[in-house]
Amino acid sequence: MRRTFVGLAALCAGICVLVAAPVAGARVRVLRVGTYHHVRGQYRTIQAAVNHAKAGDFILVAPGDYKTHRSHAPKGFSNRQAAVLITKRNITLRGMNRNRVVIDGTKKGPRCNARKKDQNFGPKANGGRTGLNGVMIWKADNVTVENLTTCNFLSGSGDAGNGVWWNGGDESAKIGGWGYYGAYLTATSRYYDRNHTGTAAAYGIFSSNWDGGTWYKDYASNFNDSGFYIGACQQVCNQTMSHAWAQWNALGYSGSNSGGVLVVKNSQFDHNEDGFDTNSQNGDNPPPQNGACPLPSQISPITHTHSCWVFEHNYVHDNNNPNIPSSGLAAAGPVGTGLSLSGARNDTVMNNTFAHNKAWGTIIVPFPDSGPPCTGGTGSPPTYSPCIYDEYNDALVKNTYYDNGGYGNPTNGDFGWSHLETDPTSCFSGNVDTKGPLTETPSGAQSNPLYESCNGTNVPPDPTATQFLVEVACDSTLAISGTAKGSCPPGSSYPRRTRVVMHRLPRLRSMPRPCHGVPRNPWCRAPKKK
Repeated sequence: MRRTFVGLAALCAGICVLVAAPVAGARVRVLRVGTYHHVRGQYRTIQAAVNHAKAGDFILVAPGDYKTHRSHAPKGFSNRQAAVLITKRNITLRGMNRNRVVIDGTKKGPRCNARKKDQNFGPKANGGRTGLNGVMIWKADNVTVENLTTCNFLSGSGDAGNGVWWNGGDESAKIGGWGYYGAYLTATSRYYDRNHTGTAAAYGIFSSNWDGGTWYKDYASNFNDSGFYIGACQQVCNQTMSHAWAQWNALGYSGSNSGGVLVVKNSQFDHNEDGFDTNSQNGDNPPPQNGACPLPSQISPITHTHSCWVFEHNYVHDNNNPNIPSSGLAAAGPVGTGLSLSGARNDTVMNNTFAHNKAWGTIIVPFPDSGPPCTGGTGSPPTYSPCIYDEYNDALVKNTYYDNGGYGNPTNGDFGWSHLETDPTSCFSGNVDTKGPLTETPSGAQSNPLYESCNGTNVPPDPTATQFLVEVACDSTLAISGTAKGSCPPGSSYPRRTRVVMHRLPRLRSMPRPCHGVPRNPWCRAPKKK
């Protein structure tokens, strides 16, 4: 778990991508890497093609296992190493086959293998290794990456461990990149060091400090933090994630301090420890996470309210897996939970299905962090510890639940909600359990007139939800509302990790027409006229 810009991007309602227009009269080139259908390209390595590319160019990559023997870092940022570094705007990197074009973090041996001796842990630095990223787009607007796989890019002493990363300047607390498109991408890992739990792949498909972009039909698995991540964009994210699939991760998705226009839809989250988690925290600044539309008068065309952060039409099921790689705060994702809104504000969760999550289908809770600073949270100076990010004004609307709460602990069930301060109420309406009564905390929340709509009414904490917070603290091993860290009430039980299982990739569909939109070239010839 890891500046305000209002303009065209803010008006796109999270469904458009800002694409720079080609320079008038410029010739779009096609740079080819490897050999495709017995026709050799101009380059042997992807980085060589990237180095020669200009704005508007296509880089096509033939099937192959592209090992990582060298790494590259942005000037002045040697702790951000990548196998492929893109610093040029408006280029397209596209594989010719999603499953057979592999950018591989191993330096030798079989593709994406799990042998320690074959891994590339990055350059030496400060007595250790920096780790590596797969493809990193560094402050380069409107870069498209499509139809390829990254694997075995591991964390280390630097900012590393990410499969594909649109990086607008992490840790800068500023937006540094605008517009992207990532489709038919696969990010995974087969390596996990049981003796050094920090040595694992951290994030699959990642966006930070970025404004505007779309992910479409992407897949991520086996990450010790999250399969997908959008963070550090506060209320100007303007990003859409559609038809994605996340499984076998600590968190299927994580999003710290990411709000405004942000839409996650038509996607699947399963067999993670915690399926989906968005939160406020001191990290990937500035906090808090706020899903309100960035313009005071702006209304979302999806929710028809002032909430522009939307999670809709997703299938979230069977997120009960403690035996995944996990590290840091991501390891505190409450096992058995479909979706967590942690210290989240003004978010809308609507028209989803939550099934077979054995703790809760959905939880809406405060997030306890450390400080200082404690921007957007509350705490007592000078330590601000804990720094409490309370949740408020979140909407849970017309979701379908069934077979949640199988662990059988008190308050386990379809959804639970609690907050610690007097804040604008969250609201619940139209949610159903198709196999019985809706199991909810506080009991009867959905039928309580006080919680029917998110109308800005301040409500105090509901004392009947105290037991729910205690259960969340027990499950997540965090301390919440004065509980001891990881404290569990008598009789409560949640599964803990006994081993780490790294799963193989499922069969994934490749991009149907990788030559679509590409100028004529030896790999993509125009069809013969009839």
